[in-house]
Amino acid sequence: MIQFLKKLFGAGPKTDYKALLQNGAQIVDVRTAGEYQGGHIKGSVNIPLNSIGSQMKKLKKDKAVITCCASGMRSASAKNILKSGGFTEVYNGGGWMSLQNKIR
Repeated sequence: MIQFLKKLFGAGPKTDYKALLQNGAQIVDVRTAGEYQGGHIKGSVNIPLNSIGSQMKKLKKDKAVITCCASGMRSASAKNILKSGGFTEVYNGGGWMSLQNKIR
């Protein structure tokens, strides 16, 4: 029951995004092009959520993928799309600004 609650509420081991990047992870920002132009994480790739299914071939399946957006909602959807597309190591980084602070 405890494990279920931890999983449900996101408790448990925290993802080390900095280590993922050091090991070659790709950051995919799934906001619109306009949102991305207004500010983004250096080195990230912009693939809007509505085109992630058709553009996932731009990503390397043998490298971890960290998705981000404005709040974490679209990046959660993108994570699920990538997982169903055959990507095995996908992390929802949440909002891009908070993710940026976690990788500094």
